[in-house]
Amino acid sequence: MKKIGWSAILLLVLVVSACGQKPATAPKTAEPPQTGVTAPETVNPVTGGGGAQEDPGDQGTGKQQEETPKAQTQKIKVYYTDDELMELKTVEKEIEYTEESQKYSEAFKALQTPDSGMISLWDKIALNSVRVSNGKITLDVTIPDEARLGAGGESLAIDALKQTFFQFDEVKELELTIDGEQQESMMGHVELEHPFKK
Repeated sequence: MKKIGWSAILLLVLVVSACGQKPATAPKTAEPPQTGVTAPETVNPVTGGGGAQEDPGDQGTGKQQEETPKAQTQKIKVYYTDDELMELKTVEKEIEYTEESQKYSEAFKALQTPDSGMISLWDKIALNSVRVSNGKITLDVTIPDEARLGAGGESLAIDALKQTFFQFDEVKELELTIDGEQQESMMGHVELEHPFKK
């Protein structure tokens, strides 16, 4: 019985020591997989971190450098009025743009920025969006209360808008929407056409 007990203890010690050796070998076998695990982790930072940022960064810089030469300037006529709101005055301005659609938003900004001694009829009106399709340009605006004019001012504002945008050869129609919807009138005095045609 004592021999069986000693044998069991010896067997237990051998099992424990054998198990103790397996973890020692297990980390050795576990280390290569950990290295393998770090390889994908290194790949993730490369795709989302350092390496990928360098390549797209270089490409992005290249694209920006490509876009800079593509920037175009164009002289356009912009229409304002005097402080008596009697007639439109023509001023030549230079706009800069890199995309065709940006040309129209820049023209609208020019319409909002008068020269000294003149008044913009559009300076308080916010341009929400510009859409261009097959010779038709759609401008969506928001008109706050402080931008509202009387009948004469509203008529001049519409004329200033039409003359500014119809000077572009490719623009054949002009649609003006207010807060995304067609309205009968811009400020309640002059009837809007949907669309205005050149």
